[in-house]
Amino acid sequence: MRWHPVAALAAALSLGLTGTALAEDPRADPGVEVLSVDHDPYKRMTIPVTIGGQGPFPFLIDTGAQATVLSRGLADRLQLNDRKTATLVGMASRQQVETTPVDDFTLGSRSFYVRQAPLVEGQHIGEGADGILGLDALQDQRVVLDFNKGEIAVADAAEKGGNRGYEIVVKARERLGQLIITKARLDGVTVDVIIDTGAQGSVGNLALLNRLRRAREIGETEMTDINGVTLAGALRLGRELQIGDANIRNLRILFADTSTFGSLGLSSRPALILGMSELKLFQRVAIDFRTRRVLFDLPADVAFETRPPLIQNRS
Repeated sequence: MRWHPVAALAAALSLGLTGTALAEDPRADPGVEVLSVDHDPYKRMTIPVTIGGQGPFPFLIDTGAQATVLSRGLADRLQLNDRKTATLVGMASRQQVETTPVDDFTLGSRSFYVRQAPLVEGQHIGEGADGILGLDALQDQRVVLDFNKGEIAVADAAEKGGNRGYEIVVKARERLGQLIITKARLDGVTVDVIIDTGAQGSVGNLALLNRLRRAREIGETEMTDINGVTLAGALRLGRELQIGDANIRNLRILFADTSTFGSLGLSSRPALILGMSELKLFQRVAIDFRTRRVLFDLPADVAFETRPPLIQNRS
């Protein structure tokens, strides 16, 4: 999802923690594959992959996408011509698209078989990316997004388990491969939270908006989904999102009745897609699909006190 904000408001992170954090470098573990990361113009994370021994090709890491997606141009170049049709659910639309199997999809030293990869126009993925690495290629893995070092560490969750080095560990439930945090609260309202590394900003459903009638409108924005369909709407201010012991303040949220919430059965209960503008407030975020946990590592310059200061998002 590409998101183009018209009005900006900085987010802040506050933390109710005591003690000292133990740092852990994923590169110290030989079972962990560490990959360098590039950022696309919308601040999402891309990594190199190979297909059939060819490449590397830059792919977005998208923990909000159920399927791995290829650009139509890349599929044509690789002569992936065994194609069928399927319905691709985007943030703002549902469309019939071509799909193709991918026999030898390699991320670092790990190879995957992608049974059915949707094909979309390259401009709908984002500049500088040839595809999207989705949940079908990430199951049973732990994905560590290190915003400080600009790296992604990918490992089998059994090899890279444990919570050492993370101050906040939150249990989640699984639905259609997606991890959903169910015990978060936004301005006092219990809300289901989806961690989405493919979204630049955060999106709330209408059930959440109805519970936040006093949410202040702060501007306008528009987003373009994977099918190229644009959805415009008003940005509203979420004052404080509580996830475990972390409080994220001043969230810019676009509220919309999107297909994503419906496909996950979340249309009738308050739900929020948490995008990169908030995730990057943390030093690291680990998404452990096997143990169904999301782990957060606080910035190194945070003083761990009973009443710690806010961490300002200055980007």
